[in-house]
Amino acid sequence: MLTINNELQPSGLSKLLSRFWELSGNKIKNIAQHYDISKGSPVFTVKGKYTTRGWTEWTQGFQFGSAILQYDATGEKEFLESGRNSTISFMAPHVSHIGVHDHGFNNVSTYGNLLRLMKEGKTPFNEWEKNFYELALKVSGAVQASRWTLTKKGGFIYSFNGPHSLFVDTIRSCRSLMVSHLLGHFLQAENDVKISLLERALQHCRSTADYSVYYGEGRDSYDIWGRTAHESIFNTNDGNFRAPNSQQGYSGFSTWTRGLAWAICGFAEELECLQTIPDEVLKNVGGKKEITAWMLKAARATCDFYITHTATDGIPYWDTGAPKLHLLGDYLNKPADPYNQYEPVDSSAAAIASQGLLRLGRYLQEQGEAEAGKKYWQAGLTVLHTLLQEPYLSTDPNHQGLLLHSVYHWPNHWDYVPEDASIPYGESSMWGDYHIRETALYVQKIINKEPYYTFYNCAL
Repeated sequence: MLTINNELQPSGLSKLLSRFWELSGNKIKNIAQHYDISKGSPVFTVKGKYTTRGWTEWTQGFQFGSAILQYDATGEKEFLESGRNSTISFMAPHVSHIGVHDHGFNNVSTYGNLLRLMKEGKTPFNEWEKNFYELALKVSGAVQASRWTLTKKGGFIYSFNGPHSLFVDTIRSCRSLMVSHLLGHFLQAENDVKISLLERALQHCRSTADYSVYYGEGRDSYDIWGRTAHESIFNTNDGNFRAPNSQQGYSGFSTWTRGLAWAICGFAEELECLQTIPDEVLKNVGGKKEITAWMLKAARATCDFYITHTATDGIPYWDTGAPKLHLLGDYLNKPADPYNQYEPVDSSAAAIASQGLLRLGRYLQEQGEAEAGKKYWQAGLTVLHTLLQEPYLSTDPNHQGLLLHSVYHWPNHWDYVPEDASIPYGESSMWGDYHIRETALYVQKIINKEPYYTFYNCAL
């Protein structure tokens, strides 16, 4: 169980953040100089060098978005130019990509961050450039919303597995729909029917809360407060839910911790965004009070599960049901061991979850729940504090990764395993590197009293 450090303050991380951004900049330069982009998007490292892995193109936005975040954090213009030029040159296919559920990853991380910087006055205002970013974000949200499966209770954005498949990850792609809606856009379908992107985003969030998250209410023998299933399977003929499943975790009845982290971060940031939506606009989807209630329940549950089912330093193993965890002994009552011989940890899950913990903590404190808010806020700071130091922060200038001990798809054995080991360790992923940068930037902006960092700042 995570041992929450209640003494940590954001300002206490300043020195670690300064070193972090220095290392981060060097990693970005190294990749830009040595990675052959013609081979596809960089996905994860093998022996410290980024390589690709064909499945879907879901990580390129993290590569270019990292340079944009680096500029935001340091003011070094070379990173802005790199991120902006790469977005213009390479990201257009991602805007119109009809085959993935990853628009909130690729396009909000690039076009969204660039538009946000302009809105915040960190880059010069240019009307045509603003229009260019807005058009990309509008289209991206609509394309993402078109991957739609109807269910008995609503619907969801289906995964690349097909119309029967709801991934817990996809809640973070609801960002693309929310941004597109806030920019005044909608999805136009057959007979010119106008479909609300806000309603589709909230229906997807509700489906995720209903089917991907468990609440200890007797749903099945593995129903534990806050656990998540990576994939939920539906019968597309009648819209009925059929079974939990997992693509990258151990099973549908255990919790793949990166999927858990996506839910933690996704629900927390959607709760924040919900505050910007007028009550009357939400009447068709239950009203703000009802939406907030089920969304907050899911956010609390997933955060509680993470705190309870991770190691004392806040780093989770890759799946809570991984078959060899018992060989580690009392693994939840000691710091995680990324070099063990039985089951890998996943630092990328920790990076994603830390941001969600912080956002939920702040949200609850603003709602008057000081004690509960402090719990999640301090938990997020504790996890980040661990990630900003060795053995998770990569200090080797020859290693292209920033956050070490990330895993991608352990069931398929896609991750590199060193010759002297039986599990992967010491490698990085593009999503892990991007999300530790997001969380680091989030806390740095708190320290510097800059505008509060949200994905939807670009649309306000």
